[in-house]
Amino acid sequence: MAVSGFEGFEKRLELHFFGDDPAIFQMGLRKLDFESIQVVLEAVQCTVVSAVGNSYFDAYVLSESSLFVYPTKIIIKTCGTTQLLKSILPLINYAEQLGLTLFFCRYTRGSFIFPKSQPFPHTSFKDEVTYLEETIPTNLCYKKASIMPSKSSSHSWHVFTANDDSHSPLPYHHDNDLFTMEICMTELDPILALKFFRRAGDSKTGDSAGKEMTELTGINEINPNALICDFAFDPCGYSMNGMDGDWYSTIHVTPEDGFSYASFECVGSTNDNIVHMLRKVIQIFRPGTMSISTSTCNGFSSNEIWTQMASAVEPLGLKCRSCAMDQFPAAGTVVFQTFTARRKSI
Repeated sequence: MAVSGFEGFEKRLELHFFGDDPAIFQMGLRKLDFESIQVVLEAVQCTVVSAVGNSYFDAYVLSESSLFVYPTKIIIKTCGTTQLLKSILPLINYAEQLGLTLFFCRYTRGSFIFPKSQPFPHTSFKDEVTYLEETIPTNLCYKKASIMPSKSSSHSWHVFTANDDSHSPLPYHHDNDLFTMEICMTELDPILALKFFRRAGDSKTGDSAGKEMTELTGINEINPNALICDFAFDPCGYSMNGMDGDWYSTIHVTPEDGFSYASFECVGSTNDNIVHMLRKVIQIFRPGTMSISTSTCNGFSSNEIWTQMASAVEPLGLKCRSCAMDQFPAAGTVVFQTFTARRKSI
């Protein structure tokens, strides 16, 4: 917990593995027992509060965001003052016991609201990159670290990728047009943010209160096909993971006035109704400022992405203020856009 308020901006880590045994692609990392997962999360300093799984992957709602475990891929997002990068070594060690070897790593985050409250190795992006380079295996020799700017000096996107270049970094879905979209929203509409506060003495569990928030806010309408695992914190705050086949989505909300924050992340494609989801998310939170980071591997042009995103949100009163693109060796392209409400100055 930061001195001035809770740090909503998440740190995100994505690790891909490979193995020689074809059976690995059936279960792989999903064979990790809960005790092993707890050991990883103890290093990060968070816990599991709810979980669900399907035939493709397991999704965990954490006390500080989310964890997704696929047979050969792990995505972990944590907020607050967690030490996310300390999960890398135990994850690599557990994967090796299952016959899996790390071949791709991606780390991303926005600009912290309370940067001075972050512990090592998250004290600066330079410290994070140094820690990553000292921690990941030497076979991941194609590396790049980038701070993608915006017109606001306080808002930038930090990206580190590393790849061994012998395996494709494409995610679990065999679709060249697949991309990952990370939305970060601040200055939430205060009336809408109140929906993420629990009533004093409501006697509900975190699960039942979370389900109520999901329906009250319309989050269940973002992707009606998704199986939702949700949780409401006391006295306020909300997290959810969505599962739609082998595609995931996740939302995290810190609703307190003065440092309100919400994030939405999902996998999408040119064939997916991504515009509907994006607009629905904005309508639920009505942010004063927002950023969208879109990571692609190939197939979907960067220009097509940023124009599609900008045109989707323009009718909702948000104007695109900046757009940056960067290429990462053997890891694809990242497009970073920032938006503000038209009533706001740049």
